[in-house]
Amino acid sequence: MEVFDRLTQLIAEIESAPAPTPEAVEAFRIRYLGSKNVLKPLMGEIRTIPHERKREFGQLVNRAKEVAQQRYDDLLTATKNGEQSQEASDLDLTAPAEPLPLGSRHPIALTMRRIVSIFERIGFTVAEGPEIEDDWHNFSAMNTPEDHPARDMQDTFYVSAGMPAWPDNTAMLLRTHTSSVQARTMETQKPPIRIIAPGRVYRNETISARSHAQFHQVEGLYIAERVSFADMKATLLHFARAMYGLETKIRLRPSYFPFTEPSAEMDIWWGLQTEHDHRITKGTGWLEIMGCGMVDPQVLTNCGIDPERYSGYAFGMGIERQAMLLYNIQDIRLMFENDVRFLRQFASVL
Repeated sequence: MEVFDRLTQLIAEIESAPAPTPEAVEAFRIRYLGSKNVLKPLMGEIRTIPHERKREFGQLVNRAKEVAQQRYDDLLTATKNGEQSQEASDLDLTAPAEPLPLGSRHPIALTMRRIVSIFERIGFTVAEGPEIEDDWHNFSAMNTPEDHPARDMQDTFYVSAGMPAWPDNTAMLLRTHTSSVQARTMETQKPPIRIIAPGRVYRNETISARSHAQFHQVEGLYIAERVSFADMKATLLHFARAMYGLETKIRLRPSYFPFTEPSAEMDIWWGLQTEHDHRITKGTGWLEIMGCGMVDPQVLTNCGIDPERYSGYAFGMGIERQAMLLYNIQDIRLMFENDVRFLRQFASVL
């Protein structure tokens, strides 16, 4: 019938209708989807359609509407994309870009990277462990008895036990040193062991210009056959000179740590040039930078290493202390306040 032919031709016309401009798209919408679109007169002819073909006619009209709506959506999208492409083509890609503010490495990260790099060059590898630690790896394996002051809740942040992932009645805490990484390494690796363990640690201390409840450490451990105190001294002298200059002098003073025997504090000669207020070396010229010593045989036994065959040394230092010395920072709290005025000062430090 003639009306069916006109509908079929109209659908073909809709499918091929061009609309290169927004004005043409709007004209398409008015012609085929507007309140007086070309489909409405055809729909009025449904009364002339034989009853048995009315359903077929209605389906064809609906198809024409759907095709018109889909074609309109496609043309609208294509036109918008064309406008965006035109806008993009107007950009001068050779023009200087707006300057973007760049961040900088944190002084703690800078210092940690420097320390790690020094020890990596002489064969040490980096080891890591959890910051939430159990009592065994943090204290007991390190030969720290239950009555040691470091176990006091006034010094240590204990975490409530009984969580699903933890064994029942296991005392959990925020590690007070990265010595726990040494214990885990000695339990899982056979000597020779040569590691450094950098990381964040926590102690329940009063926050001041010189101390904080959270800080960072680098601890080192070397276990092998016939390791001596002289080996330790040579290693630490090399570190001090690589860190502070080839003319750096060190001294070792007797000290006490539960996990080393004999133990020592290592000082470097800082001089008296900055001793106007005696804040750095208290007028002595010597500045303590780390603790060290030979690993106690009981620690080796606790971790499954034969102390008759193997020996070793360990050392540990606070990264904040090293950063304060390197960059002349007078207040440790500055490192945790995220003040961009402070952090921008390190933008040029590599």
